[in-house]
Amino acid sequence: MATLALKLDPRTVAAAGAQVKRHLRRRMQALRKALPPAVLQARTERVIARLGALPEFVRADRVALFRAITRRLELDLAPIDALLRARGSAVYYPFMVPSGDAFLTGFQRVMALEELADRGRGFAEPLPTGTSAARDELDLVVVPALAVSPSGHRLGYGAGWYDATLPDVCPPAVSVAVAHDFQLVAELPVAPPDVPCDIIVTETRTIRARRARE
Repeated sequence: MATLALKLDPRTVAAAGAQVKRHLRRRMQALRKALPPAVLQARTERVIARLGALPEFVRADRVALFRAITRRLELDLAPIDALLRARGSAVYYPFMVPSGDAFLTGFQRVMALEELADRGRGFAEPLPTGTSAARDELDLVVVPALAVSPSGHRLGYGAGWYDATLPDVCPPAVSVAVAHDFQLVAELPVAPPDVPCDIIVTETRTIRARRARE
């Protein structure tokens, strides 16, 4: 029996993957906007409840969160921030600091949500004067997603912030992608820079993606 070997141009594969990601971004953002605010809020509350019950979250003393970009209807984790502070845990948020032609990224401890503000990069971040978390300083990192697959690979807005930053702290920190059920997709195009998350939490499911990969 003859075997036909097909050689695919890596550039063609990369272009196809990028096109799929663009389509998914548009679709997921449209789906979020189509949901009535009350429905979206109810689903968000269930995601927060499931995240709060996660054993890794319960054990964590130093947690990195993200501030929701409200115009994009991201999950609002303010109740999780309040819960962490009430139990005496340290809370960190993402930042970007210009460095020549690039940016330094990381997570910085924030004493109150009021410290966060849009500093020209489209998301709320701490003042640039703080100290970033060291590699072994964080226990848990909560990550936003437009879409996420059971393998833990996620789709963001295309800037690659988390793909660049997560390897600096995970491990030892555990990464948790949070999303709604409709944002869970069977598969996503994966390129070498893409970094998968360890756990996925939606309003009805907790998926241990790292365990499945291993």
